[in-house]
Formats: sequence, structure tokens, C-alpha cells
Amino acid sequence: MMRLLRFLKPHRWTITLVCVLIFLQSLSTLYLPTLMSNIVDTGIVQGNIPYILRVGGLMLLVSIAGVGCSVTASYFSSGVSAKFGRVLRSQVFERAERFTLHEFDELGTSSLITRTTNDITQVQQLVNMMLRLMVMAPLTAIGGIIMAVSTNAQLSLVILVVMPILAIAIFAIFRRSIPLFRVMQQKIDRLNQVLRENLIGVRVVRSFDRVDYEIGRFDTANFDLTNTATKVNQRMASLQPVMMIIINLATVAILWFGSIRINAGAMQVGNLMAFIQYVMQILFAVMMVSMMSFMFPRASASAARINEVLDLTPAIHDRDAPTPVGPPTKRGWVEFEAVTFRYPGAEQPAVSDLSFAARPGEVTAIIGGTGAGKSTLVSLIPRFYDVDGGRVLVDGVDVREMPQHDLRARIGLVPQQTVLFSGTVADNIRYGKEDATQAEIEKAAEIAQAADFIKALPNGYDTVIAQGGLNLSGGQKQRLSIARALVRRPEIFIFDDSFSALDLKTDARLRAALQSEIKGATTLIVAQRISTVLDADQIIVLDEGRIAGIGRHRELLATCEVYREIVASQLGEGALA
Repeated sequence: MMRLLRFLKPHRWTITLVCVLIFLQSLSTLYLPTLMSNIVDTGIVQGNIPYILRVGGLMLLVSIAGVGCSVTASYFSSGVSAKFGRVLRSQVFERAERFTLHEFDELGTSSLITRTTNDITQVQQLVNMMLRLMVMAPLTAIGGIIMAVSTNAQLSLVILVVMPILAIAIFAIFRRSIPLFRVMQQKIDRLNQVLRENLIGVRVVRSFDRVDYEIGRFDTANFDLTNTATKVNQRMASLQPVMMIIINLATVAILWFGSIRINAGAMQVGNLMAFIQYVMQILFAVMMVSMMSFMFPRASASAARINEVLDLTPAIHDRDAPTPVGPPTKRGWVEFEAVTFRYPGAEQPAVSDLSFAARPGEVTAIIGGTGAGKSTLVSLIPRFYDVDGGRVLVDGVDVREMPQHDLRARIGLVPQQTVLFSGTVADNIRYGKEDATQAEIEKAAEIAQAADFIKALPNGYDTVIAQGGLNLSGGQKQRLSIARALVRRPEIFIFDDSFSALDLKTDARLRAALQSEIKGATTLIVAQRISTVLDADQIIVLDEGRIAGIGRHRELLATCEVYREIVASQLGEGALA
């Protein structure tokens, strides 16, 4: 928790002001019982009405000043804690944005969402509480003890008996509650995971009529969280009645022994009333600390989870002195030199000993069975993962030696799983090039065969796309994804099975339009359909992560048995003749 407080450093002067205001509020609170004692002992007992009015007016002014300090301190402390939460959320999100796919797999998307929202909220609330109580509670407690002792030292022995009992009760309750707070945050992670999976996969859930099953799965996670939260809150809720019992018993004891001293003439009624007020202030200061302590275990668990994100170093990062871009003669080249890659925790490499070159102005198609390593191969080019062996070269430079920004600026990737963002159609296409003009957007849409359906939308290019593109078909989303890459006009195009949702007619028109547009660029196409790769300048056939053959369509029919099997399965035995 203490490590996160470094983000409060820019607000140190505001925090100082809050501390001063809280100090003044505490002084006003401690001064009021003395004034009340004077009213009772001097004004009421002696019947001095002017004195009562004069001191009563002073009490009113002191109370107004204390309230003013309290409101102002609360205003500034709330602002500081809100800004602290904003900065912390930005830091966590910025760090998560730089994570590789490996870190996302390690932490989990649902957990990252919980850490960015719920966990930071818990820490922010604790900071707000600390800013108001970290000065008030100690001052009130210490000042109350000093004033109580100065009022009547012998009666102050009651405080020495009550305070240890109160401390033991608080410690016992917190010792049983603290371990459950981290468990509760983990249960929130699980609930978010189930909810996120269900909302994203709502069409699959309904198509397989698994609504009742998903409701049961959510209820299980929900009840699990509820049971843990109930157990924690029950234990923490027992703190207040225990403290109130102790405080009331202390009040009874003070009245008992105080009345004895009043009868003996050793104490005045006003002093007893002031003493009771000081003891109440002391005990309520302890209660304020306990309230903060109620929040501290959960916030501490949340802070540990936030620090885990901030401390996690991405496995892929830029070198301190990256190699400059290669000579112009190699611009646009993609080369694999004996590349081997294994996913973390996997027993076998996903791809092994891959060696080939994709040249500018040529189309390199990658084909193979399910799990052959096609998508893994193309994900190594933009350096989503680092190879375990060999090298991946872009423009003649090892991708590990290039700044990631420069590397990915050369690439236009259309992923296998289409992802659209909330916003307009134009915004989604412009995602590939931030400063793209309307003309560039429309041209990219035309080449991607998306212009016709965009014009048919209610507001054309200004039509708002629902979250995840749920108001578009699979083929429409895929064409927008292709347009997003085209508007970028990169050196290297990567189409990762990007035509699978298109009908054959649209597929043919799209590939014909692409030929002139991507002429001069290096193009890699991952495909399942033979019709998509027939005209490729180079076809790479993968089988169980290894290259089974490289060549054009006719060459592979004669030399590669794996390719012949794929052709026969899609086009029939007659296509082999």
C-alpha cells in the first residue's frame, strides 16, 4: 500500500492544507467541552445569564469554524483521492497496454478489469479516509487524553482500563477478517470472468439453448462471492456493537466514580461533563481508526494486486540501442531463418525450423490443416511473441532489434478474429491511420468491398457500430477490418484467414481489387480455402508446425503430398489431374 502513495507526491501542498484544516477542526472539537464546563460551573450554577450568552456565542463560533474546516478539508481530500485514482488507473491501463499476450494469459483479462476498476476504487476510498482521519484521529485521541488528565487525573484511570480492552477486541476481530479480503477480490475476478464470457458469447449461449446452464454458472459464482462477503461483513459488523458496549460501560464507570468525587467535593459537575466528553472523543477517535482499519485490509489486498500489475515487466520490450532500419534494397522483405517457437508451458513447439522469404510485390500464401501453426507464424512478424530459436527479419533487420512502434508501423494486419470498436464506421476504418481523410476512408472501403453495405446503413460512414460490432454480420465486420488495414498503406500486409466469412463471389472481387492496391507491397495470406491461394506467387504448406512444401500451385501438386490432400478434400480428385 505504501508504494502506491508515491502517486500522491504532486498533491503534497493540497495534502498539507488538508492536514492544517483537520488540525484546526480537532482544536475546535477539543475546546468545546472546556467551554461547556465553564457554562455549567460558572454560568448555570451562579445564575450568570450574560456569561452563559457570551460563552455560548463563543461555542457557536467555534463550532461554525470547526464545521467550515471540516467541509473544506473534505472537499480537498475528495479531490486529491479522485485525482490519485485517475492517475493510478492510467498507470495500470498504460502498463497493461504494453503487456504481451503472455502477460494477458498470465493475469487474465477479467482480473485486469477488476484490478483497474474495483481494486483501484478500494485504494482510492482508503486514501480519502486517510487524508481526513490520519491527522484527526491521533490529535483527537492525544488531545482528549491530555485534557481528560488535566480535568481530573484520578478519574483518568478509567481510560487506562478501557483502552487495552478496546484494542484487544479490535485486534481479535481483524485477525479473523483480514485473510478473507484477498479471497473476496479473487471471487470478484471469477464473477467478472463468468459475466464477461456470457455477454461476449451470448449468441452461442442462445444457439445451443444453454441459458439455464449459464444462469446456474453465474449464480454459483455470485453466491460464492456473496457467502464470502457476508462472512467478512458479519465479522467486521461485530466490531461496532462490541465497541459501543465498551464505550457505554466506560461512561457508566465514569459517572459512578465521578459522582463519588462530586459528593466528596473533589470535582464539579461541569468538570465531570467535560471529562465525559473528552473520554467520548478519545473512544470515538479509536472508532474512526477502526473504521479506517475496516477498509485497510481490503484496500491492502487490492494494492497488492495493483502492484502486481505495475511490477510485471513485459517479456517483449525494445532494446536500449535498437538497430537502425535496414538499407532500402531490403525494404518490405520478410525473412524467417530457422525459426522455432514454443508457447509458454507447451510440450511441443508450435512451429519448428521455418525458413523462407516473402518479397515485395509478391503474394505469399500460407496453408495447412487446423493447428498446423499458420496463425502462430504470422504473429511472430509483428513480434507478438519472441522466437525461441532462429530469427525473423523485416527489412533485413531482426525484429528484436527494431523499436516495436517502427516495426508495426510497417505492417497492416487483419487478424483471424475480427475486432471492431465502439464508434462510427469511419472511426473504425480510421483506426488504421489516425489522420486518414474521408476520401482515403471511402477508397479503402471500396477496395475491401464494404462501400455498398456502408452506404445502405442508416447514416452511412457515420453509423454507430455497437460494441463488438453486434449490429453487423461476420462478413461485414471482416471487410471493415480489411479496410482498416488498407487505409494504413503499409509495406507489409498480413491477412490471417481474413476471407473466411466472405462468399466466393465477394472473395473473388476483393482479391481482384487487392491486386492493384497492394502491388509493390509484401503480402502474406493465411487461408483455409484453396481458391484463395491458387494465384499466389508462393505457397507455404505447413504440417504440424513444419514446412511440408514451398512453391506455386502446380509445383506443389507435383511435389507435396500434404498439399495434394488439401486440394483433393476441397476440390475433389479431379483437381489433381
